[in-house]
Parts: sequence; C-alpha cells; structure tokens
Amino acid sequence: MIPINQEIFVCLDCESTGLEPEKDRIVEIAAARFTFEQILQKFESLVDPECEIPETSQEIHKISVEMIQGKPKIGEILPDLLKMINGHIIVGHGIGFDIALIAAEAKRNQIPCNIQQQPTIDTLRMARIYGESPINSLERLRQHFNIEAEGAHRAMSDVIVNIEVFKYLARPYKTTDQLLKVLQKPIKLKAMPLGKHKGRKFDEIPVEYLQWAERKDFDQDLLFSIRLELRNRKKGGGFEQQANPFSQL
Repeated sequence: MIPINQEIFVCLDCESTGLEPEKDRIVEIAAARFTFEQILQKFESLVDPECEIPETSQEIHKISVEMIQGKPKIGEILPDLLKMINGHIIVGHGIGFDIALIAAEAKRNQIPCNIQQQPTIDTLRMARIYGESPINSLERLRQHFNIEAEGAHRAMSDVIVNIEVFKYLARPYKTTDQLLKVLQKPIKLKAMPLGKHKGRKFDEIPVEYLQWAERKDFDQDLLFSIRLELRNRKKGGGFEQQANPFSQL
C-alpha cells in the first residue's frame, strides 16, 4: 500500500448556475493534480454555460455574464479535464456535487465519462470525523487551520485551499486505503447542518421534523444521524412523549 503522503490525487471544484446537477450548468471548472509535496498540474477555465446565470449564483462566485462571453463551451474542454482526472483519486469539498455536475454535462454532450466510478475523498466528511472545527465550510476550515487565503470564492482558489485543508485532515492516516475504509462508514453529525433547525443538536429537534427530513434526499451522514436519533427516541419512548399534549404538565 502506498503511503498517503506519496499518493497522487486530483482536487476538483466547479462553479455553476445553481445547485441541481441535472438542470444547472458549469460556469467555471478547476482541477489540480497533486502530491503532499507539490502541485504537478493545473487546469482551469471559465465556461460558457449557454444559459443565463441567476443573480443569486453570481453573488456567490462573482462570475458575471460578461465574464463568460467568448469562453469555451463545456464540450470543448471536458475531454482534456477527464483525461487529467482519469486513474486518480478525486478530492473535493462536497465532491459528490461536482462529480454529478460533470457527469451530467458529459452525458448532455455525449462525452464518454466514468468519473462516477472513480474513488473520491470528501473533505467535508473528513472534517466531520475530525470534529474540532465548529463549522465545516471550506472557508471556516481554512481559518481553523490558519491557511493563507487564496482570494475570491472561485474554482482554482478553492482548489488550492482545499488541498491544504486535505493535508491537515489527512494527518491521522498512514495510507489512502486506511482513509477510504474509514469514509465507507456513515458519520454521526453533532448538529443539524441545514434547514430551520440548523445548528441544533438532533435530540432538540421536533420528531415531526426528523420524520419529514428522513424522507429527503440528504447525504448519507445526515440521514444516518436523523435515523439514529429517531431510533433512540423510539427506544426511550420519545415518540409517545412528543405525541402527548399533556406530557409537559
């Protein structure tokens, strides 16, 4: 087994028109092939999405319609990117979204793509295991580890920061196989990461909300944490207590 600090990885980040991979489009894409010692190769490009960029998205990534005028379409650059990524473990923060975006764009443009079959390492999930940062966003992890800022929230700047965050989070692991094995298991979250109960501990959230959330298409760690809390309440009589309007009298 190769020591983790000798492995070659690819860190990937996409900026897009929205948060739905099947209908939204990539407006910027960046990747860096790297080891723990150095960056071996970079790839970055603005992309003409051939559609409007909602203002809400522009506010996040600061990529305007004017900036993408005359830029290549995704079908023109995706083959080169996929060639660079192929055969390597892909690292990213919430990497499932980026993978889904690229796979959808490849399918739309009839470009052969096996990116969904490649191994991935999600630094968001690594941060959940680490557990020492109060918020697991890439920016807050950058601050937590005292990593130098790389400028605005753009694809390549996020890739560079993400690589450094990954190096910190990977310190407990001797091999990549060891890390991948740990990431195969669901991770219990400390608090609800989203929605109207964001930041609250799971045992403080109304059971009706947990039952609603259990049926949503959330990531595996959130669903695991919700279902674990529901099982704990069922064992402890929490369901009956929630349903009884006189339980607090």
